[in-house]
Amino acid sequence: MANLVVRNLDPRIVDALKQRASAHGRSAEAEHRLILEQTLLRPRRRGFAEVLAAMPDVGRDSDFARESEDTETGDVFD
Repeated sequence: MANLVVRNLDPRIVDALKQRASAHGRSAEAEHRLILEQTLLRPRRRGFAEVLAAMPDVGRDSDFARESEDTETGDVFD
């Protein structure tokens, strides 16, 4: 395992790390390791455009046209 030294941190960051670690019942070092792991090794989330591009072509727009109703139903929430 490698070691990582982070210098010149704002004291507020160190305090926040210690408070977060205490709230989770871990040492500041263990909390720091977990934050790095969760941030850097989690799977990358796909963007909205990427998700849309991955959708299969399921037909023409006209295949999904809404059928009109002959009877009036009034307000949907009545």
